[in-house]
Amino acid sequence: MQTTRILVIDDTVVNLKLMAALLESKGYEVALAASGLEGLEKIKAQQPDLILLDVMMPEISGYEVCRRLRAQSETSLLPIIMVTSLDETERIKGLEVGADDFLTKPINQAELFARVKSLLRIKHLQQQIVEQNQQLSELNASLSQQVETQVQEIEKMASLQRFLPEQVADRVMQDGDESIFRPHRREITVVFIDIRGFTTMVDSTEPEEVMEVLSAYHDRMGRLIMKHNGTLERFAGDGIMIFFNDPINLPEHSTVAVALAIEMQQAFAELQNQWRKMGLQLGFGVGIARGYATLGMIGFEGRRDYAAIGSVTNASARLCEQAKDGEILMDLKTFARMSQQDKSEKVGDITLKGFIRPFEVYKIDRTTLLRDPDV
Repeated sequence: MQTTRILVIDDTVVNLKLMAALLESKGYEVALAASGLEGLEKIKAQQPDLILLDVMMPEISGYEVCRRLRAQSETSLLPIIMVTSLDETERIKGLEVGADDFLTKPINQAELFARVKSLLRIKHLQQQIVEQNQQLSELNASLSQQVETQVQEIEKMASLQRFLPEQVADRVMQDGDESIFRPHRREITVVFIDIRGFTTMVDSTEPEEVMEVLSAYHDRMGRLIMKHNGTLERFAGDGIMIFFNDPINLPEHSTVAVALAIEMQQAFAELQNQWRKMGLQLGFGVGIARGYATLGMIGFEGRRDYAAIGSVTNASARLCEQAKDGEILMDLKTFARMSQQDKSEKVGDITLKGFIRPFEVYKIDRTTLLRDPDV
């Protein structure tokens, strides 16, 4: 436990010895100064907890010592008891220069101890307030920093989500790992979908109705993509490209891709019934291919996309072109890895635009889905 240090300033040796004996008997550590100037030096060097200050001294008076101490920030709250035998007018002067309390000569021991104890208690409370204010200031600074950091993260997330799939943005924000932006090679399953008859509808329908159709279509398909943890590469009018197994690892990504395609067919059938009531004849085709691709960021400053580059993306798009309304076409690699093989049938070998070798193609059509009670 830290000892309380009291400095007694008095030009009378007898008074110094008396005060020291009394205070030391109560366990206080006592320092003595025989003049005001000596007292100021010891206050600077020893930093006492309380001052007992005689008023009438040579060189500088107790009033001047008190005035100087109150003028300095480090001693402005230092407890000061003035020891005086003077009248009430002189006590008022002491209050004016900043004295906290007074003792009248000759010293009464009980009064001395009571006043010292009272002022030390006040000093302790003041110190607690200072420490609490410091803690509050540090807490406010910490909270401000946390808020600023969170705002920056929100702004960064909003910025990332403008041009990144949700999974990619989430991974960057959670892990701080931007290495995913660098080109890397991985096997993925790509799903490409588009609307049959969309170009004809655009040519013969008001733009507002086209936007209404696209809005409903994107909303339903977008929610299904998120449900299956697909990475949406892009919306291109009625064409949508999704891939699986990057950045989220999905061991059974072909099975998940086919499950997504089936749910998309079912969701589109509901939209299709609504659009027929509007006089719109629209169909829906899906192409799925599996293979290796290079993935990473492409674009320019201010507008970047997270993209998959490779023949597998072209294959899924060409299979989608070949698919009739209500059909899901897939390549052999997808068929071999999917768990729903009983729902599919072989179409045959098809040569796709841009490819030399034909593809062994399998299909799931809406008729099959309607027959299957598990779908």
